[in-house]
Amino acid sequence: MKFLIINIFNDGGPLFMYTILAALLICISLILKALLKGDANGKALKLIKSVSLFALVWGFLGMMIGLIGAFDAISITDGISHGVLAGGLKIALLSPAFGMVTFLIARLGIIGLILKEK
Repeated sequence: MKFLIINIFNDGGPLFMYTILAALLICISLILKALLKGDANGKALKLIKSVSLFALVWGFLGMMIGLIGAFDAISITDGISHGVLAGGLKIALLSPAFGMVTFLIARLGIIGLILKEK
């Protein structure tokens, strides 16, 4: 299981996947801190929103860069199999999917913080 997760992170582009992981850990720590200690001035809420949006956009940027590279490689070759194309598309979708998961976890935390305030 451990190696499967590491392989997914490396397949999705280590720069993009590990940056999104760092953003997820930052969001979780900010949510926990705000839940335990409170967030009177709303600074943690703003940071969570910004970091989660960064993770989402960063994931899509990783997908775009990966697809551009894949399409360059496809344009050079005469023919490409469906399996290779499907595998490339799967890999291209890993970073935006992880960015979306990070964004959703952070948004659930924001909802929890807002409910806690009232």
